[in-house]
Amino acid sequence: MTKRTQRPYVICHMVPSIDGRIVTSPWKLKSGFHAEYERTAKTFGADAWMIGRISMEPYAGGARAASPRRKRPTSPRASFIAGGDATAFAIALDPSGKLRWKSSTIDGEHVIAILTERVSDEHLDDLRAKGVSYLFGGRDTIDLETVLVNLRSVFGIEKLLLEGGGKINGSFLAANLIDELSVLVAPVADASVGTPSLFDAPGAERASRHLKLISVKRRPGDLVWLRYAVKR
Repeated sequence: MTKRTQRPYVICHMVPSIDGRIVTSPWKLKSGFHAEYERTAKTFGADAWMIGRISMEPYAGGARAASPRRKRPTSPRASFIAGGDATAFAIALDPSGKLRWKSSTIDGEHVIAILTERVSDEHLDDLRAKGVSYLFGGRDTIDLETVLVNLRSVFGIEKLLLEGGGKINGSFLAANLIDELSVLVAPVADASVGTPSLFDAPGAERASRHLKLISVKRRPGDLVWLRYAVKR
């Protein structure tokens, strides 16, 4: 069995502007825009969704400020699995353990934090107390493919929505871990400089991927829904 069959099927589902920007707050789009995004997302029947630390902060309840360098962690670096009866999951890539969780669920979906082994013992204690599951993705950096394999083997996740930001999407693209791209193209020309784009990660330009068009659909609010398979 290959690692491809051992990991979840990954769909990157996003709403970029016509020029590929993904910071939607300044666009002042019509009401129902976000609801349409959620409606299209649900059609995939995914078991989980994943975003990065900054995007997850509003859902988690905030983040810890930078703290002085601590002594080497002493607690064992073993995964913690809670929410044993969960069937839907919200996954946060949080390498340094900065997210301050208020709950172990988001809208009924069990939270899984993806960490590096350098996180503090205090943070792990807090996650266990809150009932937040966590997996380690590596000692100092996160190995995305290993994380995906573990998400499937430990939690049974077979289909995952990757929902940004740009650096995380770009890292998945560079690692050739995206199987399908789903974009709701917003009727906006952003033209901003220096704001995140759909795929925005160092080194990603050396790992461009060719796509095969699956479908094109017009959606309410002048949105266009494009789906592509990533060629292998």
